[in-house]
Amino acid sequence: MNFADLGKTKYIALETFRKSGEGVNTPVWVTLEDDKLYVWTVDGSWKVKRIRNNSHVRIAASDSRGNPQSEWFEGKATVLDSPEDEARQRERLAAKYGIMYRMYSLMFKLRRDNQPHVAIEIEASPTN
Repeated sequence: MNFADLGKTKYIALETFRKSGEGVNTPVWVTLEDDKLYVWTVDGSWKVKRIRNNSHVRIAASDSRGNPQSEWFEGKATVLDSPEDEARQRERLAAKYGIMYRMYSLMFKLRRDNQPHVAIEIEASPTN
């Protein structure tokens, strides 16, 4: 498996790092475009705060609980918080996850959860 293959998996484990250097592993849906991976999450989440503080991440294919199913890859993450970037990630998710993504979106609408979301772009580190 290589870095781009992670975009074909259902979940990845996204490891971000606290200021202490301790890693925090989170399972997330992932999409691939132009050799970059993309994740969608709530702006203001702890993973976004950690990425804004330290762009270094590690990623691996995982199950829905974040248990790694492949080797780890090093990456650099960037928070994309423009409305256009967030909309583009919604399109990528809808194309890949179909009805699962639509049900997830509907659940948020029914809960009137209007929290802003962001896309996270992950590029492979040169060491991969």
